[in-house]
Amino acid sequence: FETEIIKMAVKHLVIVESPAKAKTINKYLGREYKVVASMGHVRDLPKSKIGIDFEKSFEPQYVVMTAKKKIVGNLKKAMKDVDNIFLAADPDREGEAICWHLEFILQEKFKGAIKRVTFNEITPGAVREAFLHPRDIDHNLVDAQQARRILDRIVGYKLSPLLWKKVARGLSAGRVQSVALKIIVDREREIRNFIPQEYWSIEALLKSKKEEYSKSEFSTKLEKIDGEKAEIYDRESADRILGELENAEYVVKDLREKKRQRKPQPPFITSKLQQEAYSKLRFPAQRTMRIAQGLYEGVNLGKAEGTVGLITYMRTDSVSVSKGALENVREYIIKEIGEEFLSKTPNIFKSRKRAQEAHEAIRPTSAERTPEKMREFLSDEQLKLYTLIWQRFVASQMANALDLVQTVEVEANQKYLFRAASTKNIFPGFSKVYDVTQTKKDDEKEDNNVEFPPLSIGEILLLSRLDSNQHFTKPPARYNDASLVKTLEELGIGRPSTYAPTIQTIIDRSYVERKQSALYPTEMGEIVIDLLVEHFAYLLEVDFTANMEDELDLIEEGGKEWQSVLAIFYKTFAKHLEDAQEKMKSIKRAVITTEYSCDKCGKPMVIKWGRFGKFLACSGFPDCSNTKSIPTGVKCPQEGCDGDLVRRQSKGGRAFFGCSNYPKCTYLTNKLPQNGEPQKSGDEQDAGSTGKENA
Repeated sequence: FETEIIKMAVKHLVIVESPAKAKTINKYLGREYKVVASMGHVRDLPKSKIGIDFEKSFEPQYVVMTAKKKIVGNLKKAMKDVDNIFLAADPDREGEAICWHLEFILQEKFKGAIKRVTFNEITPGAVREAFLHPRDIDHNLVDAQQARRILDRIVGYKLSPLLWKKVARGLSAGRVQSVALKIIVDREREIRNFIPQEYWSIEALLKSKKEEYSKSEFSTKLEKIDGEKAEIYDRESADRILGELENAEYVVKDLREKKRQRKPQPPFITSKLQQEAYSKLRFPAQRTMRIAQGLYEGVNLGKAEGTVGLITYMRTDSVSVSKGALENVREYIIKEIGEEFLSKTPNIFKSRKRAQEAHEAIRPTSAERTPEKMREFLSDEQLKLYTLIWQRFVASQMANALDLVQTVEVEANQKYLFRAASTKNIFPGFSKVYDVTQTKKDDEKEDNNVEFPPLSIGEILLLSRLDSNQHFTKPPARYNDASLVKTLEELGIGRPSTYAPTIQTIIDRSYVERKQSALYPTEMGEIVIDLLVEHFAYLLEVDFTANMEDELDLIEEGGKEWQSVLAIFYKTFAKHLEDAQEKMKSIKRAVITTEYSCDKCGKPMVIKWGRFGKFLACSGFPDCSNTKSIPTGVKCPQEGCDGDLVRRQSKGGRAFFGCSNYPKCTYLTNKLPQNGEPQKSGDEQDAGSTGKENA
């Protein structure tokens, strides 16, 4: 009887992507609404073929995904007794495309209205307001998504089989992933080819002659020699200068003092959140987005509030903030932090070119939901990420921080100029809530944060000590998640939704592996890039990929037709593909005999290539199909074990070494043992737990 009453009351069907989102929204809408989940896309290009009709202007041949047929059937049943269907997927291209596919599937037998609803935050007010203003599907957004999907399908389904044929089955190439991989490979080769250059620095520890300040020593660094930048390239030059400075007279030449303001940064966009979460929390991009998705879709805050989304939509490249959110956070700052910490006028930040201004920045849905208040409702990782988002947003509307910068210049023998600087904060401003600490190289640091005794121009100082230090220039750092996302963003490669999956894809394909957070290209990754650069150099050019993103943006804005963009792309691509089919060299056919013998038939083992890199295979194939990993030449240190250590890789892309006698011997380590002694690291347990699944 109760079921029948509820059934009679339902007038509207709402379709979202996930059960968590459905559960949250269902609580905000009355009995007249039933909220269900499509579990993401329900229709896509087929897996078994390319699914594009090149003769009909790149017409896509969409099919209902096999895993989603039951869900589609349930959606069709759910729509039978309702008057309207509201499609409420995420507010971006992908969400718009999900809704368009759902509309196509359901409209055939549905006589009521099918409308699109969007909201940037999952809160009662935002959701109810959105349902008061439904709209039609935005076909420009859909066309942009289709163009990207078909572009990626063409590249993936045309290039990947070529790599299977020439290198190994299971490999893949992608329009964005291959460019990201090339960036990592180029950096690795830059590091290999780097030749360190020697240079020296000289520091003088000085103090005042005045007895009361005789213990107030401060360090100064040699900056100039005869008015030119001090450049010392060998010990002989350094020693000569030290000799001249030993008995020199040190005179205060200049004293400067100025106040410097530091402005707060805007609230997070997707790329900046991924960078900061990695730098401060060591969360890889994929993990950051997974946690953020949960915070967006809703967290149960108990009886007082129920389930509510804690942050706005987390895939955005806009720094704009709604009027209501601005008023909310500024009231919070006055009330809880102090009016003197509030910026005099609202801080308005400028988004980058072509940012989706319809979206907001990533922010908490209410400033009153402080991290401390949310602590009991969140997991440890959720609390850490939410704290980062909350602090950054609140700080963005706070006053500038104010520092006092003092600089002292000391001249020796009217030839050598030493300098020291000190920075003292005199008003914390936004840094009271969120202090951005940027890691700088040693030679970029502008102050020593030392305390100076009272000094005057012309004053003669006493020398306490002279020091010379040898240095060598360092190669550029390897990319990690944060720096790679930053580079992709700066170069205009990809969009907010693509950064995390791009990194994960090149790791899953074993083109890249993580070593202590840095991203290293594998041998396979370098081989694939070399082949692609040789035959598809234009496709891997940064400008080409960035310009293609601009083309997709123009499609979204209605400025270009998606078929024309694809036609121009494919004309060039098809010519290069035809040429590569014939001229690309085959790594797969190369046979390298080794000194190892097959332990099954005794024939020599040869090196072959697979999607995970090189491995040993029996030369007697197909009669003998024995394969094994290439030994490192280091014996397993486990007592009583006669196995060799072989290199393996975890699902997270982390390289480690395991015993060739697995599962009989489960020895695992992150570093090769030296002199027979195991070399363990703090991540050894992680490598073991993941490695056993892959062994």
